[in-house]
Amino acid sequence: MEVHLFLDSLEKEFNKYSNEAIAASQKKYMRNQFEFHGLTANKRREIQNLLLKSLQINNLKKIVPLLWNKKKRDYQYFAQELVFMNHKNFHIKDIELFEYMIENKSWWDTIDFLSPKILGTYFQLFPNEIEKNIKKWIQSNNIWLQRSCIIFQLKYKENLNTQLLERIITSLLDTNEFFINKSIGWILREYSKTNKKWVIDFVKQNKLNRLSSKEALRYLNRK
Repeated sequence: MEVHLFLDSLEKEFNKYSNEAIAASQKKYMRNQFEFHGLTANKRREIQNLLLKSLQINNLKKIVPLLWNKKKRDYQYFAQELVFMNHKNFHIKDIELFEYMIENKSWWDTIDFLSPKILGTYFQLFPNEIEKNIKKWIQSNNIWLQRSCIIFQLKYKENLNTQLLERIITSLLDTNEFFINKSIGWILREYSKTNKKWVIDFVKQNKLNRLSSKEALRYLNRK
């Protein structure tokens, strides 16, 4: 099935199962940032996976931007899941596509999938790409690129590079941006499951935003 025919079929099926009440609730939850078809995640995946059986995806750079430019948020969710389905076939230049996805139609819901899953996998495959991209994104003043820098190691556990994480966080300590400070707390909280001493020491030694500090020690303060 040709790409545009696939997208037309996808939209037809999404429209068929749209639910205005669910769509209104989803839009409100996303602070009215995006429109929705009103599909549950399970229903959306059922539709898209059935259609994917009729299309051999071999050019993500063609189909992902088409999905990303559609008005309703369901298509961005599909696009990022489609990319992750193909993570074993990532190429070094795919970082350009991932950067496009982060910079466009940006909000926490896509970033929090793109960074830990897609960037996290990509940088494990191509570790030599980490330094230049992280440096560029930290200096970009784009909060979503910066948030991506912070949380791409979210699921790395014992493989997390603490020196890199420390450098990223300390370079962003002066911000009052909620989404940055929240993500700092999130990555530290997650890493506290693996290395609680490092997290405790880091919080003690650095003047973190109150939100970051509270989030970082949440699990530890329960014990």
